[in-house]
Amino acid sequence: MNQTGGRMRLETQYEGGAVTPLELYFDLVFVFALTGVTAFMAEDLSWHGMLRGALIFGLLWWSWVCYAWVGNVVRADEGVARLAMLTGMTVMFVLALSIPEAFEDGPGGLHGPVVMAVCYFLFRAVHIVLFWFIAAGDRGLRGQLLRLLPSMLSATTLLLFAAGTHGTVQTVLWAAALVADYLGNYLGGARGWRIRSARHFAERHGLILIIALGESIVAISVGMAERPISWPIVVAAVLGLTLASSLWWSYFDVTSLLAEQAFSSTPVAERPRLARDAYSYLHLPLIGGVVLLALGLKKVLEYVGDTEHHDLADPLKGIGLFALTVGVVLYLLAHVVFKWRVLHVLNVERGVLAVALLSMLLIGPHIPALASLGVLAAAMAGLVVFETARFAEARERIRHAH
Repeated sequence: MNQTGGRMRLETQYEGGAVTPLELYFDLVFVFALTGVTAFMAEDLSWHGMLRGALIFGLLWWSWVCYAWVGNVVRADEGVARLAMLTGMTVMFVLALSIPEAFEDGPGGLHGPVVMAVCYFLFRAVHIVLFWFIAAGDRGLRGQLLRLLPSMLSATTLLLFAAGTHGTVQTVLWAAALVADYLGNYLGGARGWRIRSARHFAERHGLILIIALGESIVAISVGMAERPISWPIVVAAVLGLTLASSLWWSYFDVTSLLAEQAFSSTPVAERPRLARDAYSYLHLPLIGGVVLLALGLKKVLEYVGDTEHHDLADPLKGIGLFALTVGVVLYLLAHVVFKWRVLHVLNVERGVLAVALLSMLLIGPHIPALASLGVLAAAMAGLVVFETARFAEARERIRHAH
């Protein structure tokens, strides 16, 4: 334990340390924000709206990532770290509330785009100040923070400029802000970062994936809100849950265990780079795929539940079909790259299925929306059954070892 002036003490995270209850509490705001992203894209069901929704998600993800690294260096529920986490959580909540006005300010009240930009700056500033405090006496970590600062300041400046613009220019400035933040962090290297507990870091990202999958289940209930229960809704809900459960299985049955084992056995000096690549960056498309899937599930439930405007034979088209299909494809491809980066194993089955499922973009407009969901659910469930049977012996050994 490190002591820094009584109540301001920090407790160093230890090898094998687990995720704290405060971090789980912190994540509740993140899932609220993810729900806001799905709702944002559903309200503006256009390609431009999808792009803007993706940019908001990218902003939220990088915000969350910053605090995941904090909790791996010190225990998030002790001393000044606890206060910083709760402060950041409050700022994130306000940011999430401003998502509907992230690009276009609504009538009355504060200017939404400015609120979004200021909240992002404050959220990141709390993170930087806390990390600087944590890094007292650690020249490598403080050097890393100094290399991080320009990208953070550039991103927030661009967001503030974007708040005063509209249309395509605003979207381009948002994209430039995210490029500055993501690319600046990557180019800043990883040699100064610290990974105290491989278990904590892997578990932290696994739990946020569960939260994202939970948001896809919430999307099912939102899609059938205020509609009478019917057999089509029951079937769609079961298929949606089957699809979400298959995504959960594909990550947590074996992949997460093997990844954590490989991560733990990585030399301490090499862990930060692996953590950055495999978890901070490659979990972005993994969870982004789940967010897209949530939007697709919401639209399917609206189709089968809104009998006044849709027939059961109506196909899912456009953005709805794209989100449903590409969400699953992106999730699978992210798995392939993640396993290659961590385990140096090429998961051919998942890659082949991802490419095959792209055909749904051509087939989907000609079959009922419920059938499109059924095909995706059956494909993912089939993958789970196939992998479980083919690797049964290795699977049992890996799971029993943990």
